[in-house]
Amino acid sequence: MARKYEQTATVTAQSYYNSSDADTFYYTIWGGEDIHIGLYENPHEDIGAASRRTVAQMAEYTDLSADSAVLDIGSGYGGAARYLASRFGCKVVALNLSEVENQRARKQNRKAGLENKIEVVDGSFEDIPFEDNSFDLIWSQDAMLHSGRRGQVLNEAARVLKPGGRMVFTDPMRADDCDAQELGPILARLNLSDLACPSFYRETLGRLGFEELGFDENTPQLATHYQRVHDETLLRDAELSKVVGRDYIERMKTGLRHWVEGGKKGRLAWGIFRFRKAS
Repeated sequence: MARKYEQTATVTAQSYYNSSDADTFYYTIWGGEDIHIGLYENPHEDIGAASRRTVAQMAEYTDLSADSAVLDIGSGYGGAARYLASRFGCKVVALNLSEVENQRARKQNRKAGLENKIEVVDGSFEDIPFEDNSFDLIWSQDAMLHSGRRGQVLNEAARVLKPGGRMVFTDPMRADDCDAQELGPILARLNLSDLACPSFYRETLGRLGFEELGFDENTPQLATHYQRVHDETLLRDAELSKVVGRDYIERMKTGLRHWVEGGKKGRLAWGIFRFRKAS
């Protein structure tokens, strides 16, 4: 069964994020920049503002300059790529499975005057289409959970990262002391047999020659975020119903409640990881 999930998880993610309902929902609720967990100063804060705060906090853990090359794996609408390119003047490759999201990202890049700084690539982080030692930073936000082959994703990230380069990422994870069976509804929706856990990233990246630089454990933000998205979905139900299917909206609300429950019961983990590849 696990093998089936490994083969189909990324296909499921690609089909899902390419769908009109999903694209319209995320673009509407998040505001067209980000699709990841935010850092909230209060539980009623604007989703977009909290999401951009996550990007800004992660950026503090980089050592980028105008000469740096960044790879964002699972880049969504490209909000992080635009932030990094604008702030540091660096070149960013935004690698993402969803062609629909990528079309929006390219449009946003042109609007921001950053099309010469950001290259949007249709592709999978399980098979990164770049040479060894190509990037100074690997960046990822809440994307690797969609792979059933996360070890392969990390192998690829290590391959294309330069010696001494950094990897800064977030991912919704299973808590180390939680059994995967306790996450049944979440895993079924993602077509996965399990999520990664913090110890998986530590152990796997350690074997690949990475040093852990730190982990901001922010699991309460996960429950806050999904509750905030749930509440915004209820608040904007009439607006969403004009552009998103009713079945999708109801499934989304149910799925969001599962994430909130998992976070509040200590079954999930989330935070900002940063690692450095050996020189």
